Amino acid sequence: MEAEGGGERKRGVAAEERERPYKGIRMRKWGKWVAEIREPNKRSRIWLGSYSTPVAAARAYDTAVFYLRGPSAKLNFPELVAAAAEEEEEEEEEEAGGGGGDMSAATIRKKATEVGARVDAALINRELKREKANDKGGDDRFKKCVGVFERVDLNKMPDDPEGS
Repeated sequence: MEAEGGGERKRGVAAEERERPYKGIRMRKWGKWVAEIREPNKRSRIWLGSYSTPVAAARAYDTAVFYLRGPSAKLNFPELVAAAAEEEEEEEEEEAGGGGGDMSAATIRKKATEVGARVDAALINRELKREKANDKGGDDRFKKCVGVFERVDLNKMPDDPEGS
């Protein structure tokens, strides 16, 4: 039944999902990267924010999945999240006088968005510094948006990636 066109669309969606660089994130049509995670044993999701870089969105996801599922969670950056989360938990236990227990969705969201925003700012800042060092004073700097993504002309039709 591929004559109806349904088969082509399904293959396109599968190809798009394979291009996701990290688990738990996706790219919006306009180029922002977003992260969200499903709560265990519930149908609801925890919104983790919208970011300029896929790494920041993936770090936000990692933070949330670590707090939800613990050290056995499958992370995008296991070496970074586990150490940071353990340090943060130790600080909170000292402030609260011990405690622990389950974290609410709002607390997990807050922690994940803080991490994602910090990573996003650091990556964009690094890219801007590198761009400034390489800048020769031309107008090329206006071709990029915040030094990360090329500006897209929304009045033009997108190029056909298959070249048909």
